[in-house]
Amino acid sequence: MVPTSSVSPPETPRRNTLLRYLAGFWALILASYALAWANVPLDRFPDTWYLGLREPIDAFQAWVIGHRATHPAFVYFFEPLSDAIDWALRGVEGQLLSLPWYVVVAFFFLVALHAGGLRTALVAGAMLLYMGLVGLWAESMQTLALMGVSVLLSLAVGMPLGIWAARDDRVDALLRPVLDTMQTMPAFVYLIPVLLFFGVARVPAAVATVIYALPPAIRLTNLGLRQVPRAALEAAESFGATPRQVLFKVQLPLAMPALMAGINQTIMMALGIVVIAALIGAGGLGREVLIALQRQQVGRGVEAGLAIVALAILLDRVGESLSRQVATLPGQRTRWRGFALLPQSWIRFAWARAIEEGLRRLGQGLLASARVLARLLGWPLGNQAQSYLVRHAYAVGSLALLLVLTGGGAVTGWRGFPPGWSLDLRTGVDAAVVWMRDNLYQLGDLPIGTGPLSDAITLYLIVPLRQALLRTPWPALVALAGLLGYRLGSWRLAWTGMGLLVGIGLLGMWDKGMDTLSQVLIAVLITVALGVPLGIWAGRSQWGHLILRPILDVLQTIPSFVFLVPVIMLFNVGRVPGIIASVLYALPPVVRLTDLGIRQVAHETLEAAVSFGSTSRQLLLKVQLPLAMPTILMGLNQTVMMVLAMVIIAGLVGGAGLGLEAVIGLAKNQTGRGVEAGLAIVFMAMWLDRLTQAWAERWKPPRGTA
Repeated sequence: MVPTSSVSPPETPRRNTLLRYLAGFWALILASYALAWANVPLDRFPDTWYLGLREPIDAFQAWVIGHRATHPAFVYFFEPLSDAIDWALRGVEGQLLSLPWYVVVAFFFLVALHAGGLRTALVAGAMLLYMGLVGLWAESMQTLALMGVSVLLSLAVGMPLGIWAARDDRVDALLRPVLDTMQTMPAFVYLIPVLLFFGVARVPAAVATVIYALPPAIRLTNLGLRQVPRAALEAAESFGATPRQVLFKVQLPLAMPALMAGINQTIMMALGIVVIAALIGAGGLGREVLIALQRQQVGRGVEAGLAIVALAILLDRVGESLSRQVATLPGQRTRWRGFALLPQSWIRFAWARAIEEGLRRLGQGLLASARVLARLLGWPLGNQAQSYLVRHAYAVGSLALLLVLTGGGAVTGWRGFPPGWSLDLRTGVDAAVVWMRDNLYQLGDLPIGTGPLSDAITLYLIVPLRQALLRTPWPALVALAGLLGYRLGSWRLAWTGMGLLVGIGLLGMWDKGMDTLSQVLIAVLITVALGVPLGIWAGRSQWGHLILRPILDVLQTIPSFVFLVPVIMLFNVGRVPGIIASVLYALPPVVRLTDLGIRQVAHETLEAAVSFGSTSRQLLLKVQLPLAMPTILMGLNQTVMMVLAMVIIAGLVGGAGLGLEAVIGLAKNQTGRGVEAGLAIVFMAMWLDRLTQAWAERWKPPRGTA
């Protein structure tokens, strides 16, 4: 049976309303220019409408500083909380730095070996060794400690809230807009209010990381519990299980895949803001990247950036392996199945089989040794304890090995990474950047190079669009925002967009907001112009998919700060390096989701189009792109949000606009200025997010259609 859909009636009233709205829009523009001709300025938002949040916020900051030692809110809440977090951070950091380096490597190796096999274990060991070889072992352990404490706090707060939201629809409805706002807000903005209550250094960095990483923990816990089959809950209740037993015996075990995915996402989110938190004295790898950015030491920044990438790969691979293992039923778990190290397709080679057989026997020997050790350790205990230790022989053997290694380190006095073991990347990177700066600025007499590219972006994109936004009467821009909202969504979206733009003006950030909007629009335009064709190529060519996949993995793993380091060396400072870095940072989602959308088009649909004589070009333009458009626009939504976050960070290198205002607010401890810039950033992010989501929604097929 062919699925059918009801035909919608003609939207004559809506079309007439749209025509009236267009007529009103142009009338407003003409009236604006008429008022401007009559010396009534409308190109600037009225200064008399300024809300003046800066002064009361700065006054509140002064009050906080003066009453931090006496007010009960600080004496009995903020200070004890800060002391507890600082104690946890110092304890974890001190423990990691006091252990011999090879004990830390062995710990992650053994965990990865148990969870994901030998390949994952070797990757984990290689990532940790890289951190030591580039001389960043202590900084890596500081970042790992900050991440560990922050993630544990995020899960301790997020999972109970997710459970509460899953069991109460009113709580879910209350939390949803809060989480939407938290996920829309750029990470940079979280630092401003946290500084007010917790000062500087590591504690506010941990608090900001907890807040930023909280949404995925809440959302995926809520989602996982709601996806538990109703039949399983009814069966448990029919056997007399209490609500607490249903939660711990049924819902949480069945929701474990979603919970582990939430934990993994929380870890990745925490790593992203830990680097940004270096701006308020968090230390660790983020501080190394920040110093390299300030001193324009590209080699140092690349080494620290790759160390952050290594830490991200380590935690992602180990976390993903643990997620798969926890989500698998105990009876279905297998060990030493197939090739442990080499690809299974190499089984035809005798040397590959010999290597894998040796690894298999080594694994069996280690497990047998662990069982013997477990029996020896369990001998003075009862039979039940012996049985428990034998069942957990791998854990017992690993713990014993780590204790032996730790004791050996205490005897020999080895602590830090050996200084003689080094890997010098910065010299080669610095030499390469100097060569590119001197030779790629302009290739001969041709208008090709970083210099002409920077000039072209500035003269033909940045200046015209920025001047157009600043010179257009502000009521016309607000009306245009309403028109876009109505055309893409509804009157509600129209009024929301108009209100958010007016809110930017009321904060006294209209000119700076338009400056930032011009940078965002240009970066998104360039990103889409590059990303969609690359995604189409990857979606229609397996070779393209295989070539682009590792490149996108690297781009998606590198923290946003790292992109700025080499870019400013090639393009100097200003708006252009921020836009180029934003394009590199935001390229992966649009490429990946375009690729995904093209590949998800049903094979039967393609065969039907080919059978009617469609050419390859017609197949792309008439079938694949229209059907993939919802997924592509999801990528556009993510791209807009990532570009906005990166343009704000580009304020560190002279990007101007709202980002520079936020940076000045942080650097000069002007909290009111930072809060105004942060709120303007949030308003712009919410507006662009709602617009792109509504555009994607319009492309979704009607319900009831195939």
